[in-house]
Amino acid sequence: MMTTSAPDDRQIVADLLADPAGSDLPLEHLHDELVTRAAGTDLLDVSYRTVDSPVGSLLLATTPAGLVRVAFEREDHDAVLAQLAADVSPRILRAPARLDDAARQLDEYFAGARHRFDLPVDLQLAHGFRRTVLDHLRDIAYGTTASYATVAAASGSPAAVRAVGSACAHNPVPVVVPCHRVVRSDGSIGQYLGGTDAKQTLLDLEAA
Repeated sequence: MMTTSAPDDRQIVADLLADPAGSDLPLEHLHDELVTRAAGTDLLDVSYRTVDSPVGSLLLATTPAGLVRVAFEREDHDAVLAQLAADVSPRILRAPARLDDAARQLDEYFAGARHRFDLPVDLQLAHGFRRTVLDHLRDIAYGTTASYATVAAASGSPAAVRAVGSACAHNPVPVVVPCHRVVRSDGSIGQYLGGTDAKQTLLDLEAA
C-alpha cells in the first residue's frame, strides 16, 4: 500500500536512521516509530488501514476530526490514498491503531450486532448540496430504505433527485453514512459506489 510523505516526514525517517538505536529497528518497527513520532509532533494529518469485510477489502482513513474516507477495493486503494494526499494532506501514513474503533464497529455491523455507528465523521470532502444529502442519510434507519425522491425532499430540494444520486455516488464514507439505503422509487436498488452486489449484500444483511 502506498504511503505519501511530506518533507517533514522524511526528516523524521532520516533522524530515525541516524539514531544508532533506530537504525537497528526492523522495517515494521521503524514504521511504527515513524507513526509515533509524527503523531507526537503533529505531523500526521491522515491515518489509514484496511479491513476485510463481506463486501471486500475496505480502506479506512481518518483525520483528527473523524473518519474521512471509506473506500471499496474497486475504487483502487492506492488511487484513493493519492487523492487524499492531494485533497486533505500529504502527511498520510498507515497507522492501524488509530482506526481500531472504526474497525471494531464495522466488524460488529457486519456481524449484525450493530445497527448504528458511533464514530466522529469528517465530511470535508463533501460540499454544498452533497453535504446536505449526507447529513440526511444518517436519518434513514437500519433495515429501512428511502427513495432518491424522498431524500431530495428531506434535503430541501424535491426536484433534485439526480443530485441526490450524485451525492450518494460520491459519498466519501459509505456504509458508515448509509447511502446504500437509498433506492429507486420503483423499489429497485439502483447503482452503488461499491457495486450493485455490495449494495444488495448490505441491504440483505440489514433485512436479516
